[in-house]
Amino acid sequence: MPLIDLKAVRSQIPMQQVLDLLQFAPVSRAGLRLRGPCPLHDSKPHGRSFSVHLSRHRYRCFVCHSAGTQLDLWAAVHGLSLPAAAADLCRRLGRPIPWLSAS
Repeated sequence: MPLIDLKAVRSQIPMQQVLDLLQFAPVSRAGLRLRGPCPLHDSKPHGRSFSVHLSRHRYRCFVCHSAGTQLDLWAAVHGLSLPAAAADLCRRLGRPIPWLSAS
């Protein structure tokens, strides 16, 4: 069974697109860093526990301690494995799934 190139998915799908799909509404912004309620746990609507850096494609919640890339975020929110999350994101965004070639 072919494997998905997770590195390619991470490089092709920006954090902002994942946040848009999750309908994340930041409560503050400092340059490329956004703060707001965590999409992973019951967070106050105006909470700031969730921090995301758009150009680094990384997030962290200071309450539930979840952290990682945009792919990790999508997987955590939807309870998916990383390959399933990658395939789901590609489908939702109308992008081809990058498969690793057998070598």
